[in-house]
Amino acid sequence: VQLVESGGGLVQPGGSLRLSCAASGFTFSSFSSYVMSWYRQAPGKERELVALFSSGGGSTNYASFVKGRFTISRDNAKNTVYLQMNSLKSEDTAVYYCKAANRVAGDYWGQGTQVTVSS
Repeated sequence: VQLVESGGGLVQPGGSLRLSCAASGFTFSSFSSYVMSWYRQAPGKERELVALFSSGGGSTNYASFVKGRFTISRDNAKNTVYLQMNSLKSEDTAVYYCKAANRVAGDYWGQGTQVTVSS
């Protein structure tokens, strides 16, 4: 499974960005069977979960520090997961990673995309 993130960049505080993660290479399990999530890692800090979209039922979970500002969504027909980020703050600056997790097939990570929030 390959994951390719895109959509990162430089944005001013209060601005918005939309990240995309395109998945490919599925053999034994379809994209819809994977739990898709976004993580981030700021310099000098550990990688942390930002948002998660379950397989099947479609439930979502968010870290407290992004609730009400970020929205995760997925398009199973396009094998893509998105992260809409609004009201960005300087502390949101980090490399954002996409992760695909399946209990049978295992976990996969993308290469990351840089998000910088600065005036």
